[in-house]
Amino acid sequence: MARVPIFSPKFIILSLIFSFATILVNGDQDHEFVRSMDRKLLGLKKEKLSHFKLYWHDILTGPNPSSIQVVPPLNTSITAFGLVRMIDNPLTLGPEMSSRMVGKAQGFYAQASQQDLGLLMAMNFAFIEGKYNGSTITVLGRNEVFSTVREMPVIGGSGLFRFARGYVQARTHTRDATVEYNVYVFHY
Repeated sequence: MARVPIFSPKFIILSLIFSFATILVNGDQDHEFVRSMDRKLLGLKKEKLSHFKLYWHDILTGPNPSSIQVVPPLNTSITAFGLVRMIDNPLTLGPEMSSRMVGKAQGFYAQASQQDLGLLMAMNFAFIEGKYNGSTITVLGRNEVFSTVREMPVIGGSGLFRFARGYVQARTHTRDATVEYNVYVFHY
């Protein structure tokens, strides 16, 4: 009868340690598709924290609505579960529509909850004024409409907001869908 060699636990443990050490040593090598970079090569300087206070106007009716339904709810849910609206909402400095517009909130929101008015918000705050003209801040998160303060993450941006991260706090200013957004964003 052939004898099967039995390895000692010490041999197995030493083999595992050697394998992990090999992975750790070789695992940090640059590959053809990725390499480490110095942030200065992208013009990134010191990271700063900025606060923006904006008013978001969701205009549902009239001759020029800024929010249109693109997918109706598919059931008779009291929350309109499944509804999707595409938005191009004005962002102003004050709560009145006559306030100076500094950008647009472009994207969509969808009714994502069957139990309450919980929206999935996916939008870019696209700035059209001053230093931030052409830059965007991207917001993606859950908006529980009837909560006093809703918080959603900033997941990125473009232009002066490249590598942005942070959060927004939304407070309903008026029931006709004027919402105060306080944006706290780290950027370079």
